[in-house]
Amino acid sequence: MQHNLSGHLAELAARWYFRLHGWRILAHNYITGRGTTAGEIDFIAVRGNTLAFVEVKQRKDITSAAYAISPAQQKRIRTAAANFLAKHQIYQHYDIRFDAVLFAFPFRLRHIPNAF
Repeated sequence: MQHNLSGHLAELAARWYFRLHGWRILAHNYITGRGTTAGEIDFIAVRGNTLAFVEVKQRKDITSAAYAISPAQQKRIRTAAANFLAKHQIYQHYDIRFDAVLFAFPFRLRHIPNAF
């Protein structure tokens, strides 16, 4: 339960971080598909002509958080992003990027644009 709570707090803090830097949050916990082909994006944000699909990872240190985004998870995030773009064609011509926000509590945050 504690792990789940800290993950939710990290996602909330990451969304606020983006808002404070001029981003608008379009969706959070965006899920597509079922089973092993399911994709989930922690949140999707837009600023200007840039659309960011953001993965948030919270671990005991920033390095562990960075390594927690596996190639398989990256693939599922890309699949979910393609699904989002197919359903929301207004964003088809935006600059697309995949960001990571890494957390180590009590409060260390690192935002990595174009993380993968």
